[in-house]
Order: sequence, then structure tokens, then C-alpha cells
Amino acid sequence: MSPKVIIVPCSGIGKTYGTVSREAAYEVIEDLRPETAQLVALSMLVMGEENACAAVAANPAITIDGCKLACATKMVQESGGEVAQEFAVLDVYRRYRQFKPNGIAELNEGGLQLAHALAEEVSAVIDNLQGGEEDA
Repeated sequence: MSPKVIIVPCSGIGKTYGTVSREAAYEVIEDLRPETAQLVALSMLVMGEENACAAVAANPAITIDGCKLACATKMVQESGGEVAQEFAVLDVYRRYRQFKPNGIAELNEGGLQLAHALAEEVSAVIDNLQGGEEDA
């Protein structure tokens, strides 16, 4: 079995796109690819938590950034990891303009639909990284 793909979402608390990134990551690890994906919280990388840094250093990582600062991508790289694919929520929104996200603590229907579309894109990348196989 291939190693798990690490998902590192934005931690932009209080920002709609940050919430979309986390919702998408949760959907991937809980529902779409629980056997092949693992979540690493950005805060754990920022704090230099040993297991989080080891996970990103040893496995391919997908980052989901909520804004242009690209904190998730930068922290994976600074933690010794390699970013196999980076997603920016705004770029995904540009592809799915019909899903206008709103809300922070709770996303509106458009935000949930955007998170789902993003989760599907992330899952496709995981499948490619895993050699086109899905362990579901």
C-alpha cells in the first residue's frame, strides 16, 4: 500500500475561504478518501510538532490555502515536506462561480457546494498520487 497523502488546509479562522478549505479537507479524510488521506493541522506545523513535521516530511502533501499568503504551502515546505499539489480556494471558486461561499462558523449552501467541489478535486489528485487506485 502506498503511503497516505497528507492534507494541510488553511487555518484562516474567521475567514470564509479558510472555512471552505477546512470543510473540503474534512470531507476528503472522513468521507471520500479515509484510507489514503490524513489531515495535518497547519497549527501543528507552525508549532513544530514532531509527528506533524515527520508526516509531511515522509509523505506527499496537498495544501489548501484560503488566501494569497499561502501559509499551508509555505509551512509544509519549511517543515521539510514536498507539496505534491497546492490548491487555492479562490482559484477553485473561479471555476465554480455558481457556488458563492458565505459564512464563517457555518457555511451557506454555496460554501458547502464549493467545499464539496474542492474535495472532489483533491480526491482526484490523491488517486493520481496513489497510482490511480482508490482503497475505498
